[in-house]
Amino acid sequence: MTEKTGSEAAPLAVFGSVNVDIVCRAERLPRPGETVHADSSAITLGGKGANQAAAIAKLGRRVELAGRTGTDVLATLAREKLASFGVGLAHLVPDAQTPTGIALIGIDREGQNSIMVSGGANMAIDAAQTAALASLFAAAPVLLLQLEIPLAAVLAAAQAARAGGAKVILDPAPACALPDEAFRLADIMTPNETETEMLVGLRPTSPEDAAQAAERLLGRGLGTAIIKLGARGVYYRSGATAGFVPPFPVTAIDSVAAGDSFNGGLAFALARGDALADAVRFAAACGALATTKAGASDAAPLLAEVEALLRG
Repeated sequence: MTEKTGSEAAPLAVFGSVNVDIVCRAERLPRPGETVHADSSAITLGGKGANQAAAIAKLGRRVELAGRTGTDVLATLAREKLASFGVGLAHLVPDAQTPTGIALIGIDREGQNSIMVSGGANMAIDAAQTAALASLFAAAPVLLLQLEIPLAAVLAAAQAARAGGAKVILDPAPACALPDEAFRLADIMTPNETETEMLVGLRPTSPEDAAQAAERLLGRGLGTAIIKLGARGVYYRSGATAGFVPPFPVTAIDSVAAGDSFNGGLAFALARGDALADAVRFAAACGALATTKAGASDAAPLLAEVEALLRG
């Protein structure tokens, strides 16, 4: 891509969820039927759409977030936080009939997390709202999508973006089965191990496994597969081009924001014209840095931090 960089360039677009996260940290996560005492708690901005838009904005690129919130106190909290990051909110619709989405997140001492989400207004996004956003999606250099809003809206947005020449990145999370249309409309998919297993029946634990899974993803009509292996690195495949980015040596606190920071970084790098290999490495650095801080959108790194990690 040859888009301009900086504030003069067309904004990137993110269409997705906005939640408020209630986060508890404990020695370990509870088993079914068990109560454990948390060491700390926090109420923060969350939702994959919000997190990915914040990640892009914190890297210094203009971004518009399209989606839906309630008109409750949680909506006020989410909108104020997004605005503080510089995320454009002109296409974030208030809905008086449904509550703002909420996520309950538990994090253990190893930084692993367990998340339960109530979609609320996110799941009230309808065909009329999606159609009204077509011009935004078509004008953006990159449209970033996830699956915490109705699938019909995701597919319609991808179709509008592709018609306008935008690059479509689909983060297939939360994990679910997808129709063939999703693979044809997305330029890039970025599943983690669990999502990859849901999509192709293979849970990758090594670059070799990821290569097999990527072959299956491309076989369904996808152009580029980027498989996130967590602490094991990232594998990517686009046509005959393939590569692997080893993990960066960081000390993880929690992994809540890692995937969203990765996707925000990927969109940022591709929009400024990075080659795929460079964009994946940049995104991997964003994801790695996000694990070194607590929280979701708050953990997304600044551009200077990413560049310092890449320089080693």
